[in-house]
Amino acid sequence: MVVPGAYDALFATLVERSGFDAVYLTGSGVSYSTLAAPDVGLVTADAMAAKVRELSAAVDIPIIADGDTGYGDEANVARTVREYERSGAAAIQIEDQVSPKRCGHYAGKQVVDVPEMLARLHAAQSARQDPGFMVIARTDAASVMGFDAALQRVVAYAEAGADMIFLEAPSSREELAMVPGAVGVPTMANMVEGGRTPILPASELGEMGYGVVIYPNAITRTVARAAIDMLAALRREGSTLSHLGQMLTFGELTDLVGGGRWVADLVAPAVEGTGSEARTE
Repeated sequence: MVVPGAYDALFATLVERSGFDAVYLTGSGVSYSTLAAPDVGLVTADAMAAKVRELSAAVDIPIIADGDTGYGDEANVARTVREYERSGAAAIQIEDQVSPKRCGHYAGKQVVDVPEMLARLHAAQSARQDPGFMVIARTDAASVMGFDAALQRVVAYAEAGADMIFLEAPSSREELAMVPGAVGVPTMANMVEGGRTPILPASELGEMGYGVVIYPNAITRTVARAAIDMLAALRREGSTLSHLGQMLTFGELTDLVGGGRWVADLVAPAVEGTGSEARTE
């Protein structure tokens, strides 16, 4: 399953309309888009739960939501899981970094001891109401303690009942290939353009045994690049005319957000009349 990342309801809608079967709510994307800040643990559990609600209201496909470290001790992990589940997520990702965390492809990360991560997983599993709500266990130990240590961790997390395993930042095709066969549960691969892990086609990752491949910030990077180019043209030319072909039309954007329904329900009665009738309505 190829799962693009989205940081808001608009782009989750695009993911769904493009035919993907799930969307990944990216914590780093939320940090970039709402705080203009890097992924260093600044986004709160409540802010992420609110984002889950936004996406859930906009799309029908399952939402895999980034839960960072669970945002605290076991009680906080349990609360985070309950809030995400109530808000409409289908799965939460919990990682073994210390809190506050860092992006998995940054230097300087630290990880907690295995027993502490197992306690997080137990709290997450105990807190969920629907047994179908998935708890995804992520380790960031590969770039901290080495790949072998990270592999030992994910085996322990799978044995503890994690529904899916996410070993972050393998540094080679060979390391990527070792993960699915080492654990007895489905595995997730993370494709971060320019990160520590080589970018491989989803088909090749599927042949290795991965069940899910996420692309957390492909949309974020694409939108930011397009915005930079448009703004440069606007400042240079004093117009957006040169970029019209790279934009949605007004009608296309309106259609994307269901404008036809909203206009028919709320706006049309106000404009159908003439003269004083139109003004008063």
